[in-house]
Amino acid sequence: MIIDATGKVCPMPVIMAKKEIDNGASQITVIVDNKVAVENLNRLAVDQGYSTSVTELDGLFHVNFLKNSHVEKVAKCDCAEFSTQCDNYSVFIGKDYVGDGDKTLGSNLMAMAIYTLSQEKDIPETIIFMNSGVKLPAGDNEQVIQSLSQLAAKGCQILVCGTCLNYYSLQDNLKIGKVSNMYEILQKMKDSSKVITL
Repeated sequence: MIIDATGKVCPMPVIMAKKEIDNGASQITVIVDNKVAVENLNRLAVDQGYSTSVTELDGLFHVNFLKNSHVEKVAKCDCAEFSTQCDNYSVFIGKDYVGDGDKTLGSNLMAMAIYTLSQEKDIPETIIFMNSGVKLPAGDNEQVIQSLSQLAAKGCQILVCGTCLNYYSLQDNLKIGKVSNMYEILQKMKDSSKVITL
């Protein structure tokens, strides 16, 4: 199995490889064009019970995955059968970018974070948008809207602060999610086993 991930920014090469691993592939070669992707793919391999080798050809890195037959990866619990052992988590997004510093970089990181969540099997039960975070489900970034739509289709509830939408005059721009209030949002956070803040 060969995956051409050239030109893809992280975490997309990792997500592409993980999909094939989940499909049972025992040998995978991922082609990338930067060393950060190589390092991330190597970490994925270790976590999933694969050995790796890397070859460089014409400026491209070929990361070769080989399933270790003697390594048994511990399976995660099936939430339907062991609900008390599985996380019922929420994600809180209080701004439209990740971290401090350059906001263009932060906006790109936020879009990639939401995309990554949409590709996971263990999706959050709820994503909560408040303050400038409401600009994401009410904005024009097609990748963000598509990722949120995928999450909603998988059963993730998307709550958007109505007061915040009104403050930013975005009440008529909401493209995905349910307009919510502080009471409902706090209840969802209290009912979650953990809340991840981006």
